[in-house]
Amino acid sequence: MIKWLARVLLIFTFILFIPLLIGLVAGITIVEKYSKELPDVKLLATWRPQESSRIYSQDGKLLATLYVEDRIWVPLEQISPYMKKAIVAIEDSDFYIHPGINPKSIIRAAFANFTAKEITQGGSTITQQLARNLFLTPEVSFERKIKEILLALEIEKHFSKDEILEFYLNQIPFGAGTFGVEAASELYFGKKASELNLAESALLAGIPQAPSIYSPFVDTKSAKNRQIAVLRRMETLGLITSKEAEIAIQTPLVYQKNKMEGFQGYLYPYFTLYCIKEASELVGKDELFKGGLIVYSTLDTHFEEEAISALQWGIAKGERENANCKEGALICVEPNTGFIKAMVGGREFNVNNQFNRAWQALRQPGSAFKVFVYTAALENGYLPSAIFTDTPVSYEGVEKGERWAPCNSDHKFMGAMDLYKALYLSRNVIAVKLIEKVGVDKIIELAHRLGIKEELSPNLSLALGTSSVSVMSMASALATIANGGKRLPITTIAKIETMDGRIVIDNSNPKGEQVITPQLAYIITKMLQKVIDYGTGYNARLVGRPAAGKTGTTSDFRDAWFVGFTPQYVTCVWMGNDDYTPMNRVYGGDFPSMIWQKFMSSIHRGLPVKNFSEPPQLNKVEYCSITGLAATHTCPKGGTEFAPPGVELIYCSGNHPASTSAQDKIKVIETPSQPPSYFTEEVKVDGVILPGGEDTPEEGKNE
Repeated sequence: MIKWLARVLLIFTFILFIPLLIGLVAGITIVEKYSKELPDVKLLATWRPQESSRIYSQDGKLLATLYVEDRIWVPLEQISPYMKKAIVAIEDSDFYIHPGINPKSIIRAAFANFTAKEITQGGSTITQQLARNLFLTPEVSFERKIKEILLALEIEKHFSKDEILEFYLNQIPFGAGTFGVEAASELYFGKKASELNLAESALLAGIPQAPSIYSPFVDTKSAKNRQIAVLRRMETLGLITSKEAEIAIQTPLVYQKNKMEGFQGYLYPYFTLYCIKEASELVGKDELFKGGLIVYSTLDTHFEEEAISALQWGIAKGERENANCKEGALICVEPNTGFIKAMVGGREFNVNNQFNRAWQALRQPGSAFKVFVYTAALENGYLPSAIFTDTPVSYEGVEKGERWAPCNSDHKFMGAMDLYKALYLSRNVIAVKLIEKVGVDKIIELAHRLGIKEELSPNLSLALGTSSVSVMSMASALATIANGGKRLPITTIAKIETMDGRIVIDNSNPKGEQVITPQLAYIITKMLQKVIDYGTGYNARLVGRPAAGKTGTTSDFRDAWFVGFTPQYVTCVWMGNDDYTPMNRVYGGDFPSMIWQKFMSSIHRGLPVKNFSEPPQLNKVEYCSITGLAATHTCPKGGTEFAPPGVELIYCSGNHPASTSAQDKIKVIETPSQPPSYFTEEVKVDGVILPGGEDTPEEGKNE
């Protein structure tokens, strides 16, 4: 009997042992198979997840958060202890005890899955969740679960519990596109993770299980119920007292505004979107949106607010006066750094109107282009005193037998005048004669050298601004003149750093290139001052402060400009319509000059008054009182004029009439003692009638 029982026991033992043995062998085989396919978890030691980049204004305001996953990495010691306790309590209360997996949870989940005949529970620890999120796909399968367990065990071998918790809290999703506790804390409560109180920590800890349900931006009631569940769990585990739990439940939660997605979440989007474009070109889009960079922009938010206000004011004023001017743009640059301090690309940035006219629009500059014509003339030997005649002229056209006769905007001719007067009265015919004398190619080369980037058509009408340019190009070129002839790349980026302070881009000390001499820049600046003091830019006057600039009005009033600068800042203003329909007699000296004056007055308020500094080595040259060119020994001397060094001057031929009075032969318009009113009525200047209205263009021709 005993022998029989022994045999039966042996048989049963064998029957039970075989499946166990098979199961053990199969388990070892599966572990070996999947272990070979697992990534090296030691890479976690140097791993950092995708991190958001931030763009800040010069005065420290957050302009934009850029991300694929909105995340800011912080070490564990910079996370509130309440947050650490709350997340452990609700996600994995045995976290500091188990070896990476929790057998009780696995058995419970396995039983639930077996009963349901599908995977309904995971039983995952914090370590398993980390392994799954970092190394595995989101598919639901037994194979993935085995890999998850094996990875969790490996992670626990190589990293401490605090290191694992730090990885986890910087990796998990918190809703609204936000990942990691630091970004979530900023999003929901406007504070750092280190500053979270118990109530806020419990609220955040409850979100990762189901962000689409428990985010307070989705459902505040569900979020509150989940917060209470977290607090009760912490109380049960003895992590907080009942009194602390009750106080936390009663503590009001003050949320920040829900995060706006895309450009709607950007502050000052006209500037910010261009800054993003520029930063992407410098560091790469992938690095910008994933690399956790800090972009310190050049924007002064006070300047930007004033620019928005001035532009909207000018457009609204035009609407009230039936001017049909619906759009505009403004750029302000600090010339000695190249920093763009303000950029407004339209009257309003919204879902239906995101076009940035400050850099994307190409428009004809009209007479504002004369800045380059006159600068090139000075560089090629003409003195500002040179006399040109405002008289009819015509040129052979493109088609055989065709003639082009440039016309002044007032359809009148004023006779002889020096280049000072021709510029500040914006006489078209003289500008065309000047470009013919100097050479179109030299004008184009000079404009490009100063900062114009667009292609320019090589014809005489270029003198009247018939080639389209951007507001940004005009600002860049004017900034070169204002900076004493040294061209700096204009930029929206002062510096880019990594989160740990490593400098990636630093524009704080730009090199620049001297493209015209400081002396030439100074002379053209003095000429442009007269445009504001006496000429078409009179509406741009800054009380008690020197300024230089130029108006521009184009064919059929499609474009109106004012471009100008002080020793401190350059600002360019454009007005027009996106569909190129004409405005109703809007001149560069009208609304654009007024906008420029309003903006520049506001940003200079409180700044010390500076004069345009005279550079050394300015040559003083005697000029002929009849031609205004550099005088020879036979010329009647009219005085001295500045000339830049190194320039091959154009000398008078010396063949003069017998009369000693040049004025008997050529009437030169003198500077008026009082600036004329160009916008009210016709006035006389030394017997010459000036038209009411600035630079009024003839149909089909620029001013």
